[in-house]
Amino acid sequence: MNILVVGSGGREHAICYAFSRSASKPKLYCANGNAGIASIARCVPIRPDDITVLSEFATSEQIDFTFVGGETSLALGIVDEFNRRGLRIIGPTREAAQLEASKVFAKDFMARYEIPTARYAVAHSSGFATLMLESGDFGDANAPVVVKADGLAAGKGVVVARNRAEAIGACQEMQSVVGSAAADKIILEECLTGREVSLLAFVDREHFILMPPVRDHKRIGDGDTGSNTGGMGTITDASLLTAEQTQTVIDSIIRPTLHGCIRDGFPFRGILFFGLMMTNDGPKVLEYNVRFGDPETQAITVRLKTDLIEICEAMYAGRLDELSVQWQPGASACVVIAAEGYPGKPRTGDEIHGLDKAAANEHVMIFHSGTALANKNDGTLATAGGRVLGVTATGNDLSTALDRAYKAVREIDWPGMQYRTDIGRAN
Repeated sequence: MNILVVGSGGREHAICYAFSRSASKPKLYCANGNAGIASIARCVPIRPDDITVLSEFATSEQIDFTFVGGETSLALGIVDEFNRRGLRIIGPTREAAQLEASKVFAKDFMARYEIPTARYAVAHSSGFATLMLESGDFGDANAPVVVKADGLAAGKGVVVARNRAEAIGACQEMQSVVGSAAADKIILEECLTGREVSLLAFVDREHFILMPPVRDHKRIGDGDTGSNTGGMGTITDASLLTAEQTQTVIDSIIRPTLHGCIRDGFPFRGILFFGLMMTNDGPKVLEYNVRFGDPETQAITVRLKTDLIEICEAMYAGRLDELSVQWQPGASACVVIAAEGYPGKPRTGDEIHGLDKAAANEHVMIFHSGTALANKNDGTLATAGGRVLGVTATGNDLSTALDRAYKAVREIDWPGMQYRTDIGRAN
């Protein structure tokens, strides 16, 4: 079987890793991949947003399944184009992808189907958002406000402002941070309090199978301090959600979401990600993602026991209800190591040391994100992005998984590397 994975980060490395463990031994391709992915898949130099070329490649190489990693390809309509050509692909259509690509679309969808979420208001420019705040139409002067750009912003389009003044500043700076297209509309939200957790699901339009609950750590610094990032580490552990809480999420959020997608004419097939806040009033949706998260995927795939190809076949055929997906018991942890300067402009080109020693640790898998081949003769790798590696480990319990991950992290070295020391332990 020939499989194409679209993307180039740690998420795509983790997806390729899961496919590589299949008993059917598929031939893997990744567009455009990275130095770590190259060890298990053939990396092809096609950009994830070059949909026409990707579809032509899938046709010429007789790809049996394409699996889309990132949101940009989905928002551009890669699934629609592959469907038009009769090519099998896992992911939502362009219309369904608006659940992530437009926060206004998602919030209005939630309101329409009475899916619990934060109170919100939509402003059609940063100027209007500022006026709404200054006039007192949204929140008290000393109350926290969440400011969100409408469009895709690579994790940088959300600011949790401590008060009205900070929120006004965030509105005025949003375009310079995420670009005018993403900030064409601004959403103001009440700031929910509680514990954040995410649930991801395999979805075949009508049926779904949940993955282990996962928690991300977005801030760059220990104690959840500093700037927001794409994610500095994740954990999976049964303690993140009780059985009762999970059932409440299913009943009040997941089923109404899938029902709403069908009612609105864009049945969802692929990976659906529910970012949740567990408040005193019950779970509420912070955001939808329409694909695997990064670095959530790393912590999830190391626990997946069922063949991912089998899951994809069931998703595509609409028979997830006939499949029992098995997970390794216990917990997992992923610690991201980033380059100096991240989440701003990262320094690249630094040679990475200790990878082989770290990877030799039992129950540890190292997923590459921003790496490149520095020396073809000896295989030396160098940093080539902001988030460079996702050091991931499993264990019978969370403490063991964290100890294993951090032991491997400490064996890796390059100038200026940075990572959080409190993944899984921060509130």
